[in-house]
Amino acid sequence: MRNFNSLSEPEVLALAISLEEEDERVYADIAEGLRQNFPGSAAMFDGMREEESGHRRRLIELYRQKFGDHIPLIRRQDVKGFIYRRPVWLIRPLGLDTVRNLAATMEMETRRFYEAAAQRSTDPGIRQLLDDLAQEERVHQVRAEELEEDKLEASIKAQEDEANRRLFVLQIVQPGLAGLMDGSVSTLAPVFAAALATHSSWDAFRVGLAASLGAGISMGFAEALSDDGTLTGRGHPWVRGLVCGAMTALGGVGHTLPFLLSDFRAAMTIAVLVVIAELASITWIRNRYMETPPLSAALQVGLGGALVFVTGVLIGSS
Repeated sequence: MRNFNSLSEPEVLALAISLEEEDERVYADIAEGLRQNFPGSAAMFDGMREEESGHRRRLIELYRQKFGDHIPLIRRQDVKGFIYRRPVWLIRPLGLDTVRNLAATMEMETRRFYEAAAQRSTDPGIRQLLDDLAQEERVHQVRAEELEEDKLEASIKAQEDEANRRLFVLQIVQPGLAGLMDGSVSTLAPVFAAALATHSSWDAFRVGLAASLGAGISMGFAEALSDDGTLTGRGHPWVRGLVCGAMTALGGVGHTLPFLLSDFRAAMTIAVLVVIAELASITWIRNRYMETPPLSAALQVGLGGALVFVTGVLIGSS
């Protein structure tokens, strides 16, 4: 990799052209990735892509005037000091917060590059253009807000916010809720059966920990391998699997941890209270994100939890 200070003036201009071309293509990829779910934001990034294209044309015209037609290939990864950017196709499906943060990073990095390049330039024409581009990158965020006002009317913004919420529910809440329900409910029977059968807090803890981690691993792989999200829009399979597996383990570990107490009765009492809190949390999540009526959610979750709990008590007491 080259050090930035070692670049000649033609090489600095060539790097600037490469940066603008890359940013233009990134904005085009973002716009294409958002077009189906967020058409208004896609139009906004189309506008930003056109601006980057204009920057590139101005740089190429100045380079030809100063140094001729041959522009050497110097890329971001060839020069020290630039931030690594993951390709847009690796971070799909795209969320609004993700792409806005990416755009903010791109604008800041490019602005700093132009400021540093302008300070090193000895040619008045080149220095003027680099200063102008640095200023344009500084106000790019303002321009983006103007584009947002032009392209995103109140009704479109509301639609995109709702679409963003649906994607969050589909890709994060649903697999997390499925894991939390499975971990909280399915581990009740082995934990309380072991506790009542042995009257040993440590034995109950070991059984509960094994059941929770085993269920988490199983549910995580099952979710990750269920589909790749291409057709269903459920997001990256391994992200879903990680969320589902972690929430499954968490759901089981919650009412297992009280059995670290040596006092068996105290451990049982706290574990039962934790179970009630877990089922209440699941009921709230179902009502908040899945729009299940509170009474219906409470009956569904409570009935399932009660049946599994009673099963564990009966087996452990037999």
